Amino acid sequence: QVQLVESGGGLVQPGGSLRLSCATSTSTFSINVMGWYRQAPGKQRELVASITSGGNTKYADSVKGRSTISRDNANQMVILQMNSLKPEDMAVYYCNAEITDFGISVTYWGQGTQVTVAS
Repeated sequence: QVQLVESGGGLVQPGGSLRLSCATSTSTFSINVMGWYRQAPGKQRELVASITSGGNTKYADSVKGRSTISRDNANQMVILQMNSLKPEDMAVYYCNAEITDFGISVTYWGQGTQVTVAS
């Protein structure tokens, strides 16, 4: 069982920046893909950004160019830096980890952290 704990959410003004961190209970070397998802009220959960163990990244078009995902393997964390925040970025952000072992993938989720973008 892998535990994920998010931090860094809060209230930020439009145009501001936020750094979301996700601490894992296991070595990030053992996690194949780590990512951040978000869910706004009345909407489906969507991928924001992901990063593989090899460092390959993927971003939603809506955040591309404004966000950077990175892995801090020494501290067992994944970090999402978001800049130029917009009101439409407001959502609950969830950390996600996917571990594939012997061809079987297991996905873990954090509890989520609220990001509010308002002036």
